[in-house]
Amino acid sequence: QVQLVESGAALVQPGGSLRLSCAASGSIFRINAMGWYRQAPGKERELVASITRSGSTNYADSVKGRFTISRDNAKNTMFLQMNSLKPEDTAVYYCNLITDWPSWGNYWGQGTQVTVSS
Repeated sequence: QVQLVESGAALVQPGGSLRLSCAASGSIFRINAMGWYRQAPGKERELVASITRSGSTNYADSVKGRFTISRDNAKNTMFLQMNSLKPEDTAVYYCNLITDWPSWGNYWGQGTQVTVSS
């Protein structure tokens, strides 16, 4: 069993910065990929940023140049650094972890609210 606990929910002014964290615990054997998703009211959940075991990263066009996904291996924690925030970034953000050994697994954090408004 793997558990993901998120933190970092906040109200931020446009142009501000915020870092979300996602702490993983449990039986983590090998990570295939990790990522951050977000879902705004009335919209489908979308992939914001991801990184594979090999280190390849991918970002949604709307956040390229502003968001950075990273991981602290020693603390089993992943982060999403968000800079130059815009009102359209307002959403519930979810971290996601995929394992591929000894079996495939797909795990989600509980979600954290990010509101960008003046």
